[in-house]
Amino acid sequence: MDAVPRHLFVPEHLRGSAYADRPLPIGEGQTISQPYIVARMSELLALKATDSVLEIGTGSGYQTAVLASLSASVSSIELLPSLSERAKKVLDGLGYKNIETKIGDGFFGWEERAPFDAILVTAAAPKIPEPLWRQLREGGRLVMPLGEERKLQRLIRARKSAGQPVIEDFSEVLFVPLRGAIQKRSR
Repeated sequence: MDAVPRHLFVPEHLRGSAYADRPLPIGEGQTISQPYIVARMSELLALKATDSVLEIGTGSGYQTAVLASLSASVSSIELLPSLSERAKKVLDGLGYKNIETKIGDGFFGWEERAPFDAILVTAAAPKIPEPLWRQLREGGRLVMPLGEERKLQRLIRARKSAGQPVIEDFSEVLFVPLRGAIQKRSR
């Protein structure tokens, strides 16, 4: 994480706080997670240098850069065009060659690039989105905050074993909710 310049991923007026261990607003009602959470979620993915990763919620692109430093490739989806475009500009400027981004609803994943060794969901949902589970390779790991909006959620890792999730629960967290199609399906 020391190799990723976090200050470049936050709005200019917040750069003085970029390395504080707390979330910061990045616009559009979204946040860049605190460094501890970025490190913890990345660690829970147990990435190998050969892994292909799907990230749901590019946000600022900071977590994307950390994942790209630990894996062979990162496919990252962001629902909000302004965030996706800003993140892509910063990531391209830093010279990352193993990241592909797209604007879209992360609930559906990225079928054309599946299967993935690891999936990271950077926003909370009440359950694991089924399309993402289908795109996870057997033996793969999915890390996400699981729970309801505006309530404490659980940071979980689900390992795919014989097609079924083996879930480990790590801690309480509070994330912004996953937006898009999952909201319609959760009602």
